[in-house]
Amino acid sequence: MHFAATSDMASTFLSLALRNVFRQRARSLATLSAIAIGVAGLILAGGFVQDIFIQLGEAVIQAETGHIQVTRQGYREGKARAPEQYLIDAPEQLKASLSAAAPGIDHAMARLAFRGVLNNGRRDLGIIGEGIEADAEAGIGTYLRYVEGRALKDSDEDGIVVGQGVAHSLGLKVGDRVTLVMTLAEGAVNTLDFELVGVFESFSKDFDARAVRIPLTAARILMDTASAHVIVVMLEHTGDTAAVAASLKRQLAGAGFEISTWNELSDFYDKTVKLYERQFGVLRLIILCMVILSVVNSINMTLFERTREFATMRALGDRSSTIFRLIMSESLCLGVIGALVGMACGVLAALLISAIGIPMPPPPNANLGYTALIRIVPLEIVIAGAIGFIATVLATVVPAQRAGRLDIVDALRHGV
Repeated sequence: MHFAATSDMASTFLSLALRNVFRQRARSLATLSAIAIGVAGLILAGGFVQDIFIQLGEAVIQAETGHIQVTRQGYREGKARAPEQYLIDAPEQLKASLSAAAPGIDHAMARLAFRGVLNNGRRDLGIIGEGIEADAEAGIGTYLRYVEGRALKDSDEDGIVVGQGVAHSLGLKVGDRVTLVMTLAEGAVNTLDFELVGVFESFSKDFDARAVRIPLTAARILMDTASAHVIVVMLEHTGDTAAVAASLKRQLAGAGFEISTWNELSDFYDKTVKLYERQFGVLRLIILCMVILSVVNSINMTLFERTREFATMRALGDRSSTIFRLIMSESLCLGVIGALVGMACGVLAALLISAIGIPMPPPPNANLGYTALIRIVPLEIVIAGAIGFIATVLATVVPAQRAGRLDIVDALRHGV
């Protein structure tokens, strides 16, 4: 019986609250607008930041690291001092075993890293190079834009592509001949002549300023080895990276290999994510404060206009707690409606903006601009709605307590 009475009372409060919300249309509309705008703003800001993370991550993956890299244990720390100590023997066998090791792997590629000097007959430039499987790399290099020439092919036995910074430093153009000079660990000096077939521009200026790529076969001739430093694993979906990496670590445990994911390999990406997450946290706090202040102002005005109504209720025997619960019920209704409206408006605005696109300039230390979108992230939408709802409830507590403690005589004379 007590439960039924409580349920009936809650239903009555809800019915009265909804009536009051729709009775005070102008004030309710102002409050709902403040809530909805705040929620929609959070959804748009969150979707924009998520798009930055996704596009920057894909740029790192497609242009530089791949999804996962398999190297000898200690290669990341020791490659600058003694890269010859971290060569992977029989890389073709390892590639084949990796492709069958876990679901979600698209393909694997071998890379042979080297450092040397590039000479154009007039001056030298220190470079950081890679021997690559050109045809396989061409299928993933969507974030490498060729400003001159074309991408490497496996058939380009003496072809070379360089970053735009390298081409600018040496004054190179497509068709020029260059000499690549490298000192082996044993002290011998090897040289090979190449023809420049392409100049690329990636997401990173630092990468373009030193990057050189040649066919894997040429790199092996230059370095006098049939091995590789890195096996790059490409996945069907970036979201599977952590799961596939964990699977590979289990299967290669004890074999002397190190498994590194793309976000572990990119210090720039990690720092950018931390920066934007902190900025977005501050933005959430600012929007929360704006919603609270707007709702407080709107509710204060509404309660001020209803002072005699509350005084009459008190005069008829209603308790202060009853008025408090009634006002809070109205606030709950406003919070729910405003959050839902804001979520719907935010999603619709995100779809519209994404259909048009937002042209963005290159980020700091980057070459390429991009077209930004507003990503629809379910978790961000739920968090934005929750923030709008919580802000509305918090903004109502103090005004509702004050309305419940009104002096009945003075409140009845209000407006007379």
